Amino acid sequence: MIRSELITVLALHQRHLASEDIDLAVKALINLLRETLAAGERIEIRGFGSFDLRHYPPRVGRNPKTGESVTLPVRHRVHFKPGKELRERVDTGMADNADNGAAND
Repeated sequence: MIRSELITVLALHQRHLASEDIDLAVKALINLLRETLAAGERIEIRGFGSFDLRHYPPRVGRNPKTGESVTLPVRHRVHFKPGKELRERVDTGMADNADNGAAND
């Protein structure tokens, strides 16, 4: 699902809200998440999961074309860890889909 699809689905579920308001809310939420992670802070949404940064120290890599050594700088990557409720819901949904797929064959 992409952002525009998310906004459309939310607008269908929340008919009392204008889609422009939903669009602003989704953009504000994404910007807040982005700013919080850029500041090095952790985000935890109970029942959904948590976002944090993983630190990767500088290292020596290799250019695959030439084999030449290249120094790679420090990196920080966003890591998402799903919450228990989300994991269980996904597992249940995937099991249901697998059961339905096997029945349709």
